[in-house]
Amino acid sequence: MKRATGRIRLAAGVLAAASALAPALAGGPAAAAHAGAGEECPSLRELASAAEREAAVAAAFERDEAGIRSGDFAAASAALDCVDQLAAGAADWRLRYETTRRRGVLRYRQERVVEALELFEEALAMASRHGDRTAEARSLKNVGSALRRLGDFREALRAFLASLDIYRRDGGEAPGAVLNNIADVYRNLRDPAQARRYYEEALAEYRKHGESIEAAHALESLGALLLDEGDAAQAAERLQAALAVYEREAARAYELRVHAGLARAALAQGDVARARQWTERGFDLAARADLPVPAPLALQAARARRLSGAPARAAADVEAALARLPPDDIDRADLLAELADAREAAGDARGALAALREFHAADLRRSQAEHDRELAWLRTRFETSERDRRIAALTAENELRALALRQRTVVLWLTLVSALAAALAATVVLHRRRQRARLDEAAREARRAQEIEQYRRAAAELVTDRRLLQAALDSRPDAILVLDADGVVAAANDRACRLLGRPREAVVGQALHDQVDPAGADALAGALERLEESSAAAALELRAGSPPAPLRLRLAASEQEDGLAIVGLEPAAGAAAAAAAPPDLRGDGAGPAAQPFRQALVELMLAVVEAWERATGRGRLELAERSRIWRVTIDDGRLRVRAMDRYLSLARLPRQPRWRDVLRSAYFVLTECRLEAEQREALQRRIDAVLAYTRRRALV
Repeated sequence: MKRATGRIRLAAGVLAAASALAPALAGGPAAAAHAGAGEECPSLRELASAAEREAAVAAAFERDEAGIRSGDFAAASAALDCVDQLAAGAADWRLRYETTRRRGVLRYRQERVVEALELFEEALAMASRHGDRTAEARSLKNVGSALRRLGDFREALRAFLASLDIYRRDGGEAPGAVLNNIADVYRNLRDPAQARRYYEEALAEYRKHGESIEAAHALESLGALLLDEGDAAQAAERLQAALAVYEREAARAYELRVHAGLARAALAQGDVARARQWTERGFDLAARADLPVPAPLALQAARARRLSGAPARAAADVEAALARLPPDDIDRADLLAELADAREAAGDARGALAALREFHAADLRRSQAEHDRELAWLRTRFETSERDRRIAALTAENELRALALRQRTVVLWLTLVSALAAALAATVVLHRRRQRARLDEAAREARRAQEIEQYRRAAAELVTDRRLLQAALDSRPDAILVLDADGVVAAANDRACRLLGRPREAVVGQALHDQVDPAGADALAGALERLEESSAAAALELRAGSPPAPLRLRLAASEQEDGLAIVGLEPAAGAAAAAAAPPDLRGDGAGPAAQPFRQALVELMLAVVEAWERATGRGRLELAERSRIWRVTIDDGRLRVRAMDRYLSLARLPRQPRWRDVLRSAYFVLTECRLEAEQREALQRRIDAVLAYTRRRALV
């Protein structure tokens, strides 16, 4: 589904680029002459007037778009270099904006998505700086597309919605492409209701403006969405409507793609004969139009043959389709999976096993490519954050220098006045002292505001991103839960949710104690408490889920020192044969838990409590309640903070300490309490000591 949507969006981009050529072609004979010059770029001496220069720029933009359409990225890059040469010294910022944005599109087509994002953001900054709302909306759309390719779906959605808001606030109509992009992101976020809503809005916009091909793309996306939801009948209806448009517009490549979707819908309804008809019509169309058979159509044809009792022929068709694909094609994995099924149905177990191995290798390569792309984006985001932090520090330093300069100016002025009016010397001295005190206080407040902002950012960065953890859980065949220090489910895979008989949204974010029987809840609480004390793995049996069923739980502490507990679930009937070892979700090391690190962690926590008590006159219980970092428990009718107390003694410190929570507590005190400069510096030194161990661990 995601691949089909990607091809729809690519086709729409090609059509949009073709329509954008009209202004360039309107440049007159000079534009035509430069467009026909191939890769040649005229020098400024050859252009006698501004009109000729504009025509040459339009021709270069045309060569850029033609190069992107044909895959000749070197020609596209040379065309943009030509625009830079022709625009040298130009005062109009719009030309620089358009060149920057087009370079981003070129990087995007070259799969250099991180570089494309940087260029899109640069173009967005230009548009915002000059107050061009239309250009700003267009750049936000580009930024959203890049973020979506990088897997940052929520930030992509924010960018698309901001673009849509600009169009609507300015009284214009929302472009169908923006609405379609928003629908695509909601599909990535697994929100089919919102995705359907925006697809239908995009469809209405396309139809309103007579954009029939784009409307057919939206219908095709709706059909694919309905297929994913299991509504094959409605999906077939949308796909047939899209096919009628493509046939009317003679869009043969799009027709082939819809034939594949209709065959998939027929197979989902159990109508193998109808699926065979759709695939045969697609093959006939490809032969008549002299087009290559797309991989999705070949996949559905092979699947229909296998289900109709011809697995050997299906396997041969898949092998032929695979031979036509490049090694890194995105459709190879699906074809290899079908090849394994066909060979298995034909009785070729060894061939099926070989195909499965190839499928897993192709799927692994695809996942690795996505992971590398996301990692590059995270690295860029970190570098950007560091750059912004340095800029903020330099800005604060400049402000302090400005204050110092003002102070020196005031002192000089007061000195001159005192020399001229000795009678007012006492008043002048008093005024100077007061002014100096105000300036010093302003400087201290500026430094404190900067430090508080840094502490808040540092505390926010300690919040664990659960997305990669969820992806790791979903890839495991066994049932896994991840609990935080309070026993609340932080992540769960689908198998665990099925064992508990609840959807994921009813499991994640809820305390596991509330989902088991009362006796089991007490046992679970005791096991979690022992786990935090000793980090020794534990196993227990209890009744849980809806309806309650006997389950066996295996608990172990996370080895990444983040205070998480890893819980493996399995039916109690298989508990006797189950291994006692907990599920392995560990990282690549034991973390910075060496003795010096533990000592530094305890010293930091003691310093945090001391600073809090001296600044507020309140105890540890109020610190836990105000910060919401440490759990407050009731023991013998009294409120206690036993979890925090363990971090005040090296002997009682847990084996896998929650060092992030200790750092967050320190940042909370630095942010919320007015401390003396000496005490603040001492606390910062202890924070730096802990961070030194964690960074040393990150470099290993």
